[in-house]
Amino acid sequence: MAAIVVEDIRKSYGDLTAVDGVSFTVAEGEFFGILGPNGAGKTTTLEIVEGLRRPDGGSVRLLGENPFPRNVKLLPRVGVQLQASAFFEKLSAREQLETFAALYGVGPARAREVLDLVGLADKAETREDRLSGGQRQRLSIACALVHDPDVVFLDEPTAALDPQARRNLWDVLRAIQARGKTIVYTTHYLDEAEVLCDRVAIMDSGRVLALDTPAALVRGLDAPVRVVLERGALAAATAAGLPGADEVTEDDQSLTISTRTPAPLLSALAERGTLDGLQVRTATLEDVFLHQTGREYRA
Repeated sequence: MAAIVVEDIRKSYGDLTAVDGVSFTVAEGEFFGILGPNGAGKTTTLEIVEGLRRPDGGSVRLLGENPFPRNVKLLPRVGVQLQASAFFEKLSAREQLETFAALYGVGPARAREVLDLVGLADKAETREDRLSGGQRQRLSIACALVHDPDVVFLDEPTAALDPQARRNLWDVLRAIQARGKTIVYTTHYLDEAEVLCDRVAIMDSGRVLALDTPAALVRGLDAPVRVVLERGALAAATAAGLPGADEVTEDDQSLTISTRTPAPLLSALAERGTLDGLQVRTATLEDVFLHQTGREYRA
């Protein structure tokens, strides 16, 4: 059964088209990612699905309901973490969560449980304005989870988190999904999306450019394998003559051989005793992302 059905939604602000005919379906229990460069329309799409914005056209069904205008049936079943979070002033982390929990009729024990879940148990009595940026981000996520929703929307949840906290949150999100919850989120961390998501939609200019599992998107790119050797391990001219070598490039640190038939190439390198320090790099979701959206920097 589908938890979310989005059909041809559109949203414009004057001459700016933020969302231009976006459609997708998210199954119950699925971890669904929305990826795209800045200004691609990710956040606006998410806000329409959450019921925070009215689309100019198209339709959304969230858990079988229309989320806009504000649908009270959905409030206990949906958790939302926005890019910008607002907290109650002068309350500790524990008090913040207990207040959010009370709004949903949930007892304080759940608040303490969720604080532990996001790694803030030792900061329970610390005021929100005295938490670090990463700790405030985790508190924001805890507020979205405190009432145990069926669908969780997370907009760049790991922004401002250090690598250790980011990996810890991955474990939290996996645990949430393992309980049958549906997760929809945006991120700029492509490695994260590749690890966590069942499927991803890549957006740009308000449109969905590609939608599939990360593995299927990478396979569809049909990119060459890159075999990287330490500089000096092999002469570039010799590398170019090896079986399977399609292209050879060299810089100050390494020599890279691109190939679509890595087996004979690796066999030839092994015969020459040049496997020490060798790295084999296959295409990743980041390669798919750049192929779809381009490499131009966008502030």
